[in-house]
Amino acid sequence: MSPRWPAFALALLTAGTVQAAAQETWRFRVLLDGDEIGRHVFEARGDGATRELVSQADFRVRLLFFDAFRYDHRATERWRGDCLESMRARTRQNGRVDTVEAARDGEGFVVRTPRGEQRLQGCVRSFAYWNPDILRGGPLLNAQTGESVPVSVTPLGRETLSVRGRPESTRRYRLSGPDIAIDLWYAGNGDWVALESRLPSGVLRYEIL
Repeated sequence: MSPRWPAFALALLTAGTVQAAAQETWRFRVLLDGDEIGRHVFEARGDGATRELVSQADFRVRLLFFDAFRYDHRATERWRGDCLESMRARTRQNGRVDTVEAARDGEGFVVRTPRGEQRLQGCVRSFAYWNPDILRGGPLLNAQTGESVPVSVTPLGRETLSVRGRPESTRRYRLSGPDIAIDLWYAGNGDWVALESRLPSGVLRYEIL
């Protein structure tokens, strides 16, 4: 049976801070119940107030000799400071394709999907785990569905985590919302280093490489 994959889990949809170096790359190993199913790579370009983030995820769950589940996600986000200026995303999940086109205009932030259009006001942010600013909570834009999702953040304290094979002191946080429970770990310098979420199909985990 193919795993059920709630959209929030891959709104991963998306590592560093906005004001980081001219180009940075973060590579995550992705596991489901401890078995590696793929990679998720983030590449940030630009410096100062304007940044572009490209996100690419490729997951495959095998059952005997067949692909029981395939997930491919591509997204490009442009940021000004800690707010989104635009987003373009395409997700293929077992043959189903979802697209999101979003951009700021003079009257707000317009989000278009095959299901319709909505206009958001104020500073719009995505599930950009790479940007610690999301730990302030508030609504976040899902790069797979185009939905604005209300979330709250709970600090869970310090925790020693194996990061790239070495023990490291991290801070753990939980993002909660409708059908959402995502745990995030950040290193002392603010870098996002791990994610974990319980899905109907098992425990999804990201570990930085």
